[in-house]
Amino acid sequence: MSDTDALLFANEMFYRAFADRDITVMSEIWAEDAPCTCLHPGWHPLEGREEILQSWHNIFNGPEPPQIDCVAPRASIIGESGIVICYEKIGMDYLVATNLFVRRGHVWMLVHHQSGPVTSPPEKETEERRKPDAIN
Repeated sequence: MSDTDALLFANEMFYRAFADRDITVMSEIWAEDAPCTCLHPGWHPLEGREEILQSWHNIFNGPEPPQIDCVAPRASIIGESGIVICYEKIGMDYLVATNLFVRRGHVWMLVHHQSGPVTSPPEKETEERRKPDAIN
């Protein structure tokens, strides 16, 4: 598996943990040895792994946790850091997200997640072309 495929796989695991409301997998994705931050849409910035995992616990156990699909992920690697920019599809609406990872051996660990509104959905061609084969 290439570094880019591994990075996209880590990103997909983040969204699978969200879809499955699996706090155990979500906690395995977030780095333990690096500063972590998270900006949920409309929330104040969260800092630190414990505060971030508590937010996911609250979202998973809320009255109606949103169903989110990751769409059109694009990965870039800069040294030991990886960035994935993607769309998050919620029903008929979209957000755009940035997920920042650090490499630990052959594993990519999440250190930052931010998503927010976008003015238009991805173009259908971009959405279909950008789906990584390794994680479908």
